Amino acid sequence: MPPSPLTAGAITERAAWNEALRALPGAHILQTWEWGAFKQRETGWTPDRLAWRDGSGAVVAAALVLTRRAGPLRVMYVPKGPALDHTDLDTVRAVLDALEDMARRRRAVWLKIDPDVIAGTGIPGGGDPDRLPQDDPAGGAVLDLLRARGWRFSASQVQFRNTVTLDLTQPEEAILAGMSQGTRRKVRMGPKKGVTVRVAAGEDDLRTLYALYTVTGERQGFLVRPAAYYREAWTRFIEAGLATAFLAEWEGQPLAGLVLFHFGPKAWYFYGMSSSDERQRMPTYLLQWEAMRWAKAHGYPVYDFWGAPDTFSEDDPMWGVYRFKDGFGGTVVRHIGAWDYAPSPALYWAYERLMPRVLGAMRRLARRG
Repeated sequence: MPPSPLTAGAITERAAWNEALRALPGAHILQTWEWGAFKQRETGWTPDRLAWRDGSGAVVAAALVLTRRAGPLRVMYVPKGPALDHTDLDTVRAVLDALEDMARRRRAVWLKIDPDVIAGTGIPGGGDPDRLPQDDPAGGAVLDLLRARGWRFSASQVQFRNTVTLDLTQPEEAILAGMSQGTRRKVRMGPKKGVTVRVAAGEDDLRTLYALYTVTGERQGFLVRPAAYYREAWTRFIEAGLATAFLAEWEGQPLAGLVLFHFGPKAWYFYGMSSSDERQRMPTYLLQWEAMRWAKAHGYPVYDFWGAPDTFSEDDPMWGVYRFKDGFGGTVVRHIGAWDYAPSPALYWAYERLMPRVLGAMRRLARRG
């Protein structure tokens, strides 16, 4: 007997959207109402929040679809979505049918999806016998379906494809025991050297976090946006109960900060920042541990370190950050990544080749200006 057809419709109320999303497999913070509102305000994406219901009226899938103009063209993006049970390929097909139709009707150059679908765990080619790589059959089936429908692995992977996650359902003693010896020692070093950690709150603390983030960006060579961008992101999610900030201090001096986002079953380590002073006190290790303890105490079973190298080699620019995260004893999780649907393959081909040159020329002109 064929499955009952799904009906799709928009959800236009914040509480209803987040409630429906929270109940779905693969629910992600980047699919929340707040993320769509933030991207609309700060970067000009227009959000559509679509839900698919079965015959009983229950929501079985959801997708925050962001659309933006690129000159005379449109591009569409479903960040870390859609959310649904990806082992149910009939539902996957129904959702892809609707998204593809939406992209065609809007004459989009591409529609990008980035579902939180696991391709496997462990490091391919890794030498640790206790952490051998394993492929995920359900993720493999989704990959086969996308390829069969003509989707392309995206040259632009907006979010991290790989990450490290930690099981917080274990007792604290077991989590500590699972850390590397060096990491465990550094976690315990902080209190001995007078470091304390507290939840950050208020404008003064947000300014401190941004100042630390600016120092970190200069030290590590990554782009730091204007303060208003982070104030909007952090404040919006903190006020919605979807983020918590932490500060590590020594004798009242801020040494490090962390902004933890949380939704559904996960807490994500999205932003980390630290001073260049008093680094011998190892504040970032104690900070991670206290964030983990907070997430565990508030019922989040998974701590996601948000990001690991695409290629697990010392040549990867993320290698140093990955080694820090890996010391906490989590599991390397590899996702299927972002995939593009192109209603017009010729237009997609031209866009993918010409747009990087246009953007490069614009950046050069801006620098000269």
